[in-house]
Amino acid sequence: MKKTRVNAIRPAAIPVLAAAVLTACGGGGDAVPVNAKPSYLGPVRQQTYDGSSDDLLTAGLGKTGLAALAPPAYADPLKPTAAELRQAAIHTNYRAMLDMTAAGGYGMLYGPNVDALGNVTASEGKIAGTEYIAFADDGTGRKNVTLMVQVPANFDPKKACIITATASGSRGVYGGISTGEWGLKRGCAVAYSDKGTGAAPHDLMNDTVPLIDGTRTTAAAAGTNAAFNAGLTAADLAAFNTATPNRFAFKHAHSGQNAEKDWGRTTLQAVEFAYFVLNERFGDKNFAGDRLQTLKPGNTIVIASSLSNGGGAAIAAAEMDTQGLISGVAVSEPALELPANPGVTVRRGATTLSVVGKTLVDFTTYANLYQSCASLAPSSSGAPFAAAFAAGFASAALPIAPNRCTALAAAGLLVSTTVPTQAEESLQKLRDYGWEPESNDLHASLAAFEVAPAVSVTFANALSRASVKDNLCGYSYAAITATGAVGTLAPAALADMFAKGNGVPPSSGVQLINNNGKLGAARDFLSVSSNSGLADWNTPGALCLRNLVTGADAAARKLQAGVDETRRNGNLRGKPTLIVHGRADALLPVSHTSRPYAALNRQVEGAASKLSYLEVTNAQHFDTFIGLPAVLPGYDSRYIPLHVYLNRALDAVYDNLTKGTALPASQVVRTVARGGTAGSAPAITAANVPPLAIVPAAGNAITVTAGSITIPD
Repeated sequence: MKKTRVNAIRPAAIPVLAAAVLTACGGGGDAVPVNAKPSYLGPVRQQTYDGSSDDLLTAGLGKTGLAALAPPAYADPLKPTAAELRQAAIHTNYRAMLDMTAAGGYGMLYGPNVDALGNVTASEGKIAGTEYIAFADDGTGRKNVTLMVQVPANFDPKKACIITATASGSRGVYGGISTGEWGLKRGCAVAYSDKGTGAAPHDLMNDTVPLIDGTRTTAAAAGTNAAFNAGLTAADLAAFNTATPNRFAFKHAHSGQNAEKDWGRTTLQAVEFAYFVLNERFGDKNFAGDRLQTLKPGNTIVIASSLSNGGGAAIAAAEMDTQGLISGVAVSEPALELPANPGVTVRRGATTLSVVGKTLVDFTTYANLYQSCASLAPSSSGAPFAAAFAAGFASAALPIAPNRCTALAAAGLLVSTTVPTQAEESLQKLRDYGWEPESNDLHASLAAFEVAPAVSVTFANALSRASVKDNLCGYSYAAITATGAVGTLAPAALADMFAKGNGVPPSSGVQLINNNGKLGAARDFLSVSSNSGLADWNTPGALCLRNLVTGADAAARKLQAGVDETRRNGNLRGKPTLIVHGRADALLPVSHTSRPYAALNRQVEGAASKLSYLEVTNAQHFDTFIGLPAVLPGYDSRYIPLHVYLNRALDAVYDNLTKGTALPASQVVRTVARGGTAGSAPAITAANVPPLAIVPAAGNAITVTAGSITIPD
């Protein structure tokens, strides 16, 4: 504490000075503590954007630029600048979450030009403000979770609010930008976390790594400032490159941290970072000129939000929030890992579902086994991409999906004897394991995009704390040649993978590789299995991944221990919460995630629970697929954008916290599909996406009691 010459101060001022001294020292009654940077934060970078040439939401592109198929070109594609990478990352990640077509709702139901009250304006929607970014780490440089805070220029400390927008999937810190949009329009600060994932890999052959801004350098030059380093010794790296050249390590899969167990904590750290930034900007000062912790939970609204596993991170943060940092929660299609024996019942109509509450790695490795065969089911032949799937993956030249059916029968996992009946049996197995009938039409497109194998491999590695050198179940990541063999990646693709990758290959030219193929390492679905001599979509690899979930050997126990670290407890601490989920979701089925979680929450919190569950018909996991009518015709005519309901859930929670408005009760939201011709569906209107009801009609009301949930058909 600084010494003060008391003899120079008038007696009447002494009590005021004494209070100021106590405040400066952090002591004395109701004194406000001095603002202090959290110990886990590294150096903080900041950049202010004018809202014209560049901005927080669109990186200067505006509503029109975000709608463009590609961001502006780099001056040097081999060495894009940090600013260019940021712009491309915002463009890529915003588009990756939303249907960007006008007919699907962009620019009318949502988008930068739609203001906070839902009014469609002529504005490009650019938002001026300052962006702060830093690593959260434990001092080792091995975690280096990227945190970011955006503070719009119109932030009003008298109406202080913060929204979290944790990255979805395995993306980088801009992965939640489409959720952050809601907060920026409200004048709220937005707290982002990449939750220990990220799109840019460690290039093991050349030993280069990404930095926090996406630019790349050598691992030696980066040191502990690398956003991700696979952590191999020089000897291990040399041996790995000799045995398996031209491979890449990705942070989600290969950090060895089991980052998922910390997703709630890193979301809370993003909130703490936001408080630090805001108090440095707007906090009162003491007599010494120090900023104080003026903005705090008692006078600031904080809504935890995001979608997919970013939404799961928001739920985890609310459960872990012992400091009261979070005021409320509004999430969409969250990935939620329930207790091993949740003791809950899920009913749809009069039917009690027999398989519920499985973990993501469980139901995804199950889908990885059966989905490609199920996609050939005659009963789903009219589904989006089903005909293209059959032509591409079941042709005489490449019969890999029929071969998978045959391989499953040979392994004793199917009893049917023809491919059509094996496909129908596989589809029924998926339904019996928790997928809704409404998901039937989604399996072909998800199988074609290799969603289940990609997610299975990433999460199996992450939960097992596997090193890249372990080649878990024989999988690795590399670019390929025209024949599907391992090749070298184009330098330009690596240079901007921070911006354009998704962190879970296949992505940006990096493919999933089967190291154990009979004819050598090759792209996973093209490889020839060593046991059968057939290209059967690497059935041995899929069985190995499944055994990690169901088996009892050392490798299985390692993964299962990792899963146990990620399970939720259902206690949201009385926070007003809305969970929105699409009934047709085939990636995160509702009966394994949001439905049983709502029942668990009521079992744990009882009458104190303020959770409402909103199940939306004609909605699935990937809004962006709706906006690809030329590639995936039928998504446009069948499905509405779930993003509309995330925004409405945020509105409802905000109104509850600011005005005391009642939250909508748990309900089925019955939307209206656009219909028409697949690939050229009529433009969406407000009638397709009816509002949430505070009190739903009897036929739409979801009943939640302690340990039980009943959803009307």
